[in-house]
Amino acid sequence: MITVNPLEVNGMFFTAITVELPKTNLLMISNEVGYIMCGALDVDLLNNVLADRKVIAGRAVGVKTIDELLNAPLEKITEASKVYGWESGMIGKEALDKIS
Repeated sequence: MITVNPLEVNGMFFTAITVELPKTNLLMISNEVGYIMCGALDVDLLNNVLADRKVIAGRAVGVKTIDELLNAPLEKITEASKVYGWESGMIGKEALDKIS
């Protein structure tokens, strides 16, 4: 099942997407600038192979729900996200604030 919901974070709206798969979930929260995602996100691919796209994205590992994704530290971020002040270890919610 795929669930898509609007999500308000500190007065700004994002899209929360959950894709339920066997034995795992894919979790994403995005707006028109960038996104945070669960551990399935391949940050190295975005940084190396797709660097010219300057994707603003971060990955949190070990999360199972959208709420956990919002409150988890970002384990890895893209180089392009640093322009917005993102840092590894930043909580998902804080990163989203910086792109709202």
